[in-house]
Amino acid sequence: MTLSSENLYDRARGSLAGGVSHQSRYVAPFPKYVERAQGSRKWEVDGKEFIDYAMGSASLLLGHAHPDVVKALTEQASRGTFFADSHPLEVDWAELIQGLIPCAERVRFVGSGTEATMLAIRIARAYSGKNKILRFEGHYHGWHEFVDLGMAAPYDQPSSLGILPGTIEATVVAPPDAARVAEVLDADNEIGTIICEVSGANYGSVPLPYGFLSALRELADQHNAVLIFDEVITGFRWSPGGLQARDKIIPDLTSMAKIVTGGMPGGAVGGKEEIMRLLDPTHEYKGRKPGVVHKGTFNGSPLVSASGVAALTQVKTGEPNRLADAAAKRLRDGIRQIIEQHQVAGAVYGEASTFHIYFGDGVVDGSVAELGAEKIRGVSPEIILALRNGLRERGIDLMSHMSGVTSMAHTDEDVDQTLEAFEDTLRGMISDRLVGRA
Repeated sequence: MTLSSENLYDRARGSLAGGVSHQSRYVAPFPKYVERAQGSRKWEVDGKEFIDYAMGSASLLLGHAHPDVVKALTEQASRGTFFADSHPLEVDWAELIQGLIPCAERVRFVGSGTEATMLAIRIARAYSGKNKILRFEGHYHGWHEFVDLGMAAPYDQPSSLGILPGTIEATVVAPPDAARVAEVLDADNEIGTIICEVSGANYGSVPLPYGFLSALRELADQHNAVLIFDEVITGFRWSPGGLQARDKIIPDLTSMAKIVTGGMPGGAVGGKEEIMRLLDPTHEYKGRKPGVVHKGTFNGSPLVSASGVAALTQVKTGEPNRLADAAAKRLRDGIRQIIEQHQVAGAVYGEASTFHIYFGDGVVDGSVAELGAEKIRGVSPEIILALRNGLRERGIDLMSHMSGVTSMAHTDEDVDQTLEAFEDTLRGMISDRLVGRA
C-alpha cells in the first residue's frame, strides 16, 4: 500500500485519541501527514509539496531546518540531550532574551507556551495578592484552566468540559475596549492581573483598537494590577524585541514560546526583577522561600537551549524580520489586488510577517477595524473550508482559518506561486457563489 495521509489517519484513529495530537491539526476530510520540510516548503508522505504558511504554528521565523539550528541541535545531541542539571547554554539563552525583550530583567524557562502563561499568571497573583484575572474576548493564552473562560464564544461559558468552577469565578472577561476595562477595574478591586494577546485575538485576525495597549498600561498602573503581555507569537516576530520593543509599551511580565526556542518545545517568562524575584529560592516572600513554586523536568533543556541560542543569534541581527516582513507585505499587496480585480467583498490585512483574509461586506478602505470581532469571526465554515482546501489542492498550506505567517525563507517565487493559487481558488469560490461582489 502506498503511504498516504488518508491511510495514516485510518491507522491513527486506532491508536491516537481522535486520531490526532492537537485538535486543530484535524482538517476535513483528514489531516496532512508531513515527513520532511526545508526552508519555506514541506512535503506530505505521498510526496505532495506545499509552500508553508503555518511555519510550525508561527515558530519558524528562520524557516524549516535552518542550518544554524540544525547544527546546534546535532552538536548538542552528541554531547547529551538532558542532564537534569543547570548548564551553560541556558545562561547564554537567557542573556539573549534579556538583551532583546525590554521587560525581561529576569527569565525563567518553561515547557510550552501554555506553561508560560500559567506561570506568569501564578507569579502575578502572588505578587498582587489578588486572585482574579482580567482577560479579553477571543484571546488565546493556551489551554489551561486559568484562561479557558473567554477563549471562545459564548464568552461567559467555558469552552470545555472538566473546567473547575473556581477558575471560572476567578476570571473576568471583557471586550478589548479601554472604557469598558476602566469600568470593570473600578467595579472589582479583586482583579490583580491583566493578560492580553498583544496582536489582538488569534494573532491579529481581530486587531486591537488603536491606542488600546497604551491605555491598558495606564489602567494597570492606576489599579496596581500586574500587566502580562502574551507575546508567544508576536515575540521576536513583530520585531526582534517583540511588540513591546517596537511600540515601547512595557508590561510587567511577558510570556514567550515558539520563536524563542527556534521551533522546539519550550517557552519562557520574562519580567521585572522585583516580580520575578518571587521565583528565587534564596529570597523570602511573605514567609516562603521561594514565594512561587515552579518546577518542570525539561525546563531549559540543553537541546532546546541550543536551538534557542542559534535562532535568537540570527533574530538579533534584524535580518529575519526584514525578509519575512517583506514577503508578507508582497503577499498582502498581491492578494488585495486580486480581491479588488475580481470585485469580491473582502480584505487582506496583518502586521509584520502575518496575513489575514476576510470575505464579507463592511470593509472600509481595505480596513476591518470597524467590523468587530463577531463579524470577522463569523465568516461561514463553508467559505473557510473552500479557501483552505482549494489552496491545499494547489500546494499552499495556511496556518489557521484564513491566515498565515511568512519566514525569512519565503522567496518571490513562493509569493508568485501563492498568488496564482489564490486567484485560481477565488475563481472557483466565485463560481460556486461562496463569495459575493463588493
